[in-house]
Amino acid sequence: MAASPATRRRKVRRRADMSLLGGIRPPIAALSALLLTLAGITALGLGNTDQDHVPKAVLTSQKHFAEDGAVALRASIDESVTDLNRTAGLFSASEPVSPDAVLDKIGNVYQKWTGTAVLEIKSGKLLAARGENVPVTAIDTSKLREEDGLSPRMIRLRNGETRLLSFALLSWEGKPQQLLIASNSLRFPGIALGQFRAIAVVDTEGRILSSDGIPEPEQVLTDLQRDGVKRSNNQLESFAKTAALRSAQHPLKSKEPGTGGFLGVSGSMSGSAFQGERAVAGYATLAGPEAGESTVATGLGLTVVAMVEVAEDPTRSAGPLFGLLAAGALFLIGALAVALLLGTVQRPLIRLFLESRRLTRGDLTRPVTVPSHGEAARIGHSLERIRRQLLGESADSTADQRPGRRGRVGSRALIAVCAVLLLVWSGPMLLLLNRAGPTVVVPEQMVSDQRERTETLTDRVRRALNEGHADLVSVASLIGDRTSPDDMKKVLERTRTEHLRYQSLYVLSSDGQVLAGAGEEPREESTEDLAERQLGVLNDSGKEPVIAGQAEIPGRDGARLVGEFRIDFLNSLLKRPGLGQVRVVDEERRIIGGNTGYRAFEGLPEERLDSFVAGANQKAGLSARASGVLFRDGGRDGVELAAAAPFVGGGAAKSLGWTVVSWQPASGLAIPEYSLQNRTVLAGLLGITAAAACLGWLHIVVVRPLRELARQSEALAGGDRRTVLYPRHHDEVGAVVRSLELLRQQLQEQRKRDGAAAPGATTATATTTAGRN
Repeated sequence: MAASPATRRRKVRRRADMSLLGGIRPPIAALSALLLTLAGITALGLGNTDQDHVPKAVLTSQKHFAEDGAVALRASIDESVTDLNRTAGLFSASEPVSPDAVLDKIGNVYQKWTGTAVLEIKSGKLLAARGENVPVTAIDTSKLREEDGLSPRMIRLRNGETRLLSFALLSWEGKPQQLLIASNSLRFPGIALGQFRAIAVVDTEGRILSSDGIPEPEQVLTDLQRDGVKRSNNQLESFAKTAALRSAQHPLKSKEPGTGGFLGVSGSMSGSAFQGERAVAGYATLAGPEAGESTVATGLGLTVVAMVEVAEDPTRSAGPLFGLLAAGALFLIGALAVALLLGTVQRPLIRLFLESRRLTRGDLTRPVTVPSHGEAARIGHSLERIRRQLLGESADSTADQRPGRRGRVGSRALIAVCAVLLLVWSGPMLLLLNRAGPTVVVPEQMVSDQRERTETLTDRVRRALNEGHADLVSVASLIGDRTSPDDMKKVLERTRTEHLRYQSLYVLSSDGQVLAGAGEEPREESTEDLAERQLGVLNDSGKEPVIAGQAEIPGRDGARLVGEFRIDFLNSLLKRPGLGQVRVVDEERRIIGGNTGYRAFEGLPEERLDSFVAGANQKAGLSARASGVLFRDGGRDGVELAAAAPFVGGGAAKSLGWTVVSWQPASGLAIPEYSLQNRTVLAGLLGITAAAACLGWLHIVVVRPLRELARQSEALAGGDRRTVLYPRHHDEVGAVVRSLELLRQQLQEQRKRDGAAAPGATTATATTTAGRN
């Protein structure tokens, strides 16, 4: 059953009302909202006058410095406990020796403890002691049988200093058990402090257990210097209490979402200012090497606090005027673009929608109001021609109703004009304004931190290699003249399990035969180069360097213990945040290891870095231990911080002649000039994105269907009555298409009526003519 005309008109009206939820209005409304929001963000982000006198990059660097100290202290404590337990286990597995022999052997291999002692557990008698007096009276031997009886503990001496005591059992069959005790201070191994930095170890109550970097007031000559030292001590104590409170929270809750990095609790603090300088500090708790992993050191509840006084920057990189002007310009340009879209695209389309619906209702008395531009003008003229045809005129007689030149300016051109208007604002923001050039002000403290952190990292790598060689010496001395390869293999496997730095351990005879081994098979590279050196690289090409150490086994006719280090162990030491790219290079400045992707035995990526490292090695022979530089010569990354620190100090690793070099672009730091540049670029990107999204949306949803509608309406007005018109979307354009379809049906019905009336009129005329005749 066919629907009545009234029912069809109600359906058309209901669909037309539904179309107003989509169509041309949402893209323009979204563009208006986005531009208004972007103007507000620009005014607030680029016109913010609350600029810190100390750049955020300096505060972040102090946090990283404290994290370096926490990592070094945790590794030192855990390594000391492991070495003590392993040494005691190796002594217990061999023939009984005297307490003095045990302490002499430990003293010859390791120089890390301030004092060592051997105590008989049952009687509490002190059997032997070396170095600093160990506070044995503070040890309750009756509690050693408890579960945590041998766990390290901190003891405060009468002079106020704190000592960390570590314990291990010496057990031989038929002899009373003995307790091996090692005492050590809570000082940082190899931390480079520079001239104006202080670092301290803090317990859970905020008490300073040890500190470095601030001299005693009695050592200062003048009253002014003495007052400065007292003020620094007071500031450090204040930072220590604050750090202890902040360190009590959960590590995940202490970080911003997505930051990652250090596994423990860390952060930065800012103190009071005095004579143009402000004290800033970073803090970090002792955290395990892996997430969720706890160690002996992490159970002590210690926190590291690093403090330095930096000069304040009273200048501002930008005031509120730029942000306000940029926001005002965007507001005016956006208003002009939105007004253009409203006046030339939206309003004519809505007018066409109303006019087409009026014609479908049968209101043909008034001419169609024809828009003046683009596709809307073409559609309006077509509607006017259709109206006249419904009144009885022929299609040929209405052919003169065609749009003029102004109708050729389409909606695509209008959208392009709006895009150009928005690009006038977004382009300069993205490419021209607030550029941080080569003269950008980089805080001097950043260069110092880059140098000192690189020097600290160098010392950590050197100490790790020295510890590895010391382990080889200790194991080799304990193997001694053992003749059973099975016994040697058990010792090697136990050593490799306790120290993950080795990928293989093996015993070579004087003629190069492998007597016992653990881990991976020995490399094909020859170990003859290690004959005169204790540590070295066995190859000079290949995918990865083969770093090995050796120690002669006493009493075995020139046999030696060789340990090959994992290259991943070396690279893991270099992965510290805030240093950029880090490389370890040899004497010929070929890359041995790094914290990011690299190719072994290749040179440094930039010539200026190669020259800088060469100069740093020459200075190292004189006085300087590390060098830092700020490149401004327009290299690959523009302004760049770099530092180089060669191996200095004792130990087997010194003979390697390696250098640790680090570099990073200054643009990656939170410096005010770069922050302003990044915000300006972000505003430009947001402007381009908003324009592309909304104008592209408008083009796809409205303009393309509107162009097709203009073609269909002209065909219908030209006499095409057979092509059925289907709307693509339920919006304003779709509503006009539906109206045209109804008009097409009316024109068809009108033609049918005219065709049916035409034969009757012809017959009547013929009859009249015959009658006259």
